[in-house]
Formats: sequence, C-alpha cells, structure tokens
Amino acid sequence: MANPLAFLSEQLTQLRASGSYFRLRELESACEPVSRVDGREVINLASNNYLGLANHPKLKEAAIAAVRKYGAGTGAVRTISGTLDIHMELERRIAAFKHVEACVVFQSGFTANAGTVSSILGKDDHIVSDQLNHASIIDGARLSRAKIHVFEHANPASAGEKLAALAGEPGRKLLITDGVFSMDGDIGPLPALCEAAEKYGAILMVDDAHSSGVLGRNGRGTVDHFGLHGRVDIQVGTLSKAVGVLGGYVCGSRDLIDYLYHRARPFLFSTSHPPAVTAACLAAFDILEAEPERIEMLWAITRYFKGELARLGFQTGRSETPITPILVGEAGAAHAFSRALFEEGLFATGIGFPTVPEGQARIRTIVTATHSREQLDRALEILARVAKKMGISP
Repeated sequence: MANPLAFLSEQLTQLRASGSYFRLRELESACEPVSRVDGREVINLASNNYLGLANHPKLKEAAIAAVRKYGAGTGAVRTISGTLDIHMELERRIAAFKHVEACVVFQSGFTANAGTVSSILGKDDHIVSDQLNHASIIDGARLSRAKIHVFEHANPASAGEKLAALAGEPGRKLLITDGVFSMDGDIGPLPALCEAAEKYGAILMVDDAHSSGVLGRNGRGTVDHFGLHGRVDIQVGTLSKAVGVLGGYVCGSRDLIDYLYHRARPFLFSTSHPPAVTAACLAAFDILEAEPERIEMLWAITRYFKGELARLGFQTGRSETPITPILVGEAGAAHAFSRALFEEGLFATGIGFPTVPEGQARIRTIVTATHSREQLDRALEILARVAKKMGISP
C-alpha cells in the first residue's frame, strides 16, 4: 500500500540537500549564560532569557509555593473552573504595569496574537500589516478572514498609503506592527504609525514580545519607550522571554479584555496556566519593578557585544536591540556555521528561509543581562576563528 505521507520524506530530503535540515538540541541544565546542551558546556547566545530570570531563585521559590498550595494543574479552562485567584492577580498586575485598564493572559505569545486578531475582525474588515511581522500575526490575520494589506517594513509612509486607499472602504481597519522585530532586532516606528492610525481611524496594535522587559521604564515596552500611553489600542506581550516563564498577554480597554474573555478561541478552549507558571510570572514582575538595573546591565552588555562584532567586521544589519543577527547569506552556510560554532563551545542558532528571506540567512545571537564580559569575549573569539576557518567573511 502506498504511503500517503511519502511527500513528507521528499520534503525532508530537499531540506537535507539544501543544508537547512536540523535536529532539536537538548538543554540538560537550567537556561543560563553557560548551559549544558547535548552533553557539553556551551556559551548560550540562543535564548530569549534577556534578564536572566528563567532560573532566578525568587521565581523558583514562588513556583514551588504555588504547587504546594494549588497543585500541579488547574483541571479546566478559564471559563469553567480553571481561573485561580492568582490568574486574576497576574492580569491586574500586568494591567497596572502597562498603565492600561485591563489585561488577559493567554497560554502563549503566539496564541495571544493569533487569538486577538482572529476574534476582533471578520471577512468585511481590513488588516494593514508590516512586511516582517511575526508568524503569529500572519496566522491570526488569515484566521480572521479579513482582507490583508502588507506595507513595506518599518515604513510609516507605506502604511499610510495603504490606509488612505482604504478610506472609503467599509469595515474596520487594523494597523499592526511588531515593537521589536524578532529576526532583525530593529524597533518598529511606533510614533509615526500612531499618527497614521489616528489620521485614518484605524485600530492600532503592537506586538511587544521582544520589547517586554527590554524597552521602556522597567521594561514596559515600546509604548512606554516612545511615550505613547493612551494612543495604542492593543498591546501584546510575552511572559516567556524577558519575564522568563511561559505565556502571553493582551492589554487594553476593559471592553477589549471582556470581549476576548468571550470570543478569543485559544483562551476559551485551552486549559489555564499551571499554578507554578502563574506564581513565577508574578515574582518576575516584582523583580522588574524592584531591579531596573537588570535592564541597564542588559543594554550595557548589548552595546559592548555589538561594538566588538563591528570591530571584527561582522555585518549585523539594522539591529538596535539585544537581538543581533550575524548575516551570512545562504541558509546552508548559516546552518553549517552554527554547527561549527557549537563544536567549539558556542550555541548560536542558524536561521534561513522561510523564517527569513532567501539570501539573508544569519546566525541570530541574543545576549542577556547575566552574560559576563569574559563569556562574551570567549564567544567573540570563537566567532572570529570559526568564520575565518570556514571562509565566512566578517
């Protein structure tokens, strides 16, 4: 009998031939600047643990205490019996932190984006979306069945042209952008996009996954970074990067959050966060409020690392944040470079098409507040030596 999934083997063969095939590496320790991965100690520049909270003692203590009080799981979705008092406490805490009326927590940042876009818009509406927005935004837009209009990356004039062309069209208009773009590390032009949204009466939504805990006072994100409180209708953030745990959240008006409670499908049909996760997130916000120096350390080490990469001649594109791509070109070369770096003790991920455009493959590096200067100097030495050995021109 013919194998109906034989086409998958053919696709995998093509991935191997192009050099883009990978296997999952296994983390055998806590996520730290130096981690144990696949049986060896490596400098870890491959995590989103910006502030080093993933293994922080206060988060672990909070998680353990929550397990003792509430157990390992909640046993239901939020709308049945799965809403704990600490779920509501976390949502109130995030809303106050972001200076908005209300917040809802989702099981992941991906579902926060996809669930929000797909629930507030329908087939008669329009979405104006940055060319390089995250996959979760793209999927949410498709699920909504709204008409999708893509504007040139980080180009407010292009976004304005798209909105102007829709001025006479029926339906709602949503203008949406990443706050920090996850592959290039550049910051979205939020002030000019605010002006465009206000001019044309569009809903404005920003995905702050990679700016939560990184930009703004105490890590409040791009809205705070640019001083745009009250001008962005929907803010999405993550609990699984700088916060160090798991999940996503949406912030905005009380009506927006109440509506998502009733209509956002990932919220309605997924079991709620385990108590340990929720309590650890609350502990992380305590640290964000009490220790702003962590963000200062993150930016100091980021500036150092970027400066040294430039001195060595590596091309880092338009990065403005701790996300620093090292541009290589072809996907096969990027993945080979990543494997060679790992063998020398540096964990940095190769990324190619379709995650980034063809010909723009890169090693994506992310430093954290807890990396030491010595660790980064060692990483830089490995990068320079392996690049030279492989004929990859910095």
